[in-house]
Amino acid sequence: MTSSARPIRRVELDTGAEVDRSSWWATIPAVRAVLDHGLNIPAGVTFLVGENGSGKSTLIEALATAHGLNPEGGSRDAMHSTRATESPLGSALRIIRTPGRRANAYFLRAETTHGLYTYLESLPGDNPDRGLHEQSHGEGFLEILFRKFRGYGFYLMDEPEAPLSFTSTLGLLTRLDELRSAGAQVVVATHSPLLTALPDATILELGPHGIRRTPWADLDIVANWRGFLNSPQTYLRQLTV
Repeated sequence: MTSSARPIRRVELDTGAEVDRSSWWATIPAVRAVLDHGLNIPAGVTFLVGENGSGKSTLIEALATAHGLNPEGGSRDAMHSTRATESPLGSALRIIRTPGRRANAYFLRAETTHGLYTYLESLPGDNPDRGLHEQSHGEGFLEILFRKFRGYGFYLMDEPEAPLSFTSTLGLLTRLDELRSAGAQVVVATHSPLLTALPDATILELGPHGIRRTPWADLDIVANWRGFLNSPQTYLRQLTV
């Protein structure tokens, strides 16, 4: 997919939006970078990586909200909610779309899939989504992924590796490659060194520096996992009595 064909070009602070810059979420360096400078969203697959608290979920929830998606997962029409814990960042941002072609959109968020399954199963009529709760967490997650993420569109995922085995995560990586070949633009918040190894993906590392593009081999998550797998006892000696 060429950059000019991507569904979403950019996200930035909406003109006239009022933001309390002292709020906890606005002080996160990555969020502050988006508020100050906006964020261009590349074509294909983009990964957001960083430590807990770096703003990955805050940013991906805001992208979903700004795009009109349910922040707890689903499509534009999904009407389910448990407890609203999202920051107001999404309401302060505006999405710059590529005009012309209509794009599909969906948000899949690992920690709220139970509520999403319940909502989808409750829909009336000839409902293909019944039975999601009868599958394992990972099986249901992949079922939703293959059903709802289809063709040209803007798709968001928050920590999709959470319910998946190593083999299933490889399957997800393959699906991401298929989606971008079909013209999809996907943004994924993740801690997975496996997923981020997808060739030709864009990796944005969030941290005290804000947001920066980083090669896979230079990611902290890659170095940390490589070090642990090469010598687990070196780490365990420092963590256990």
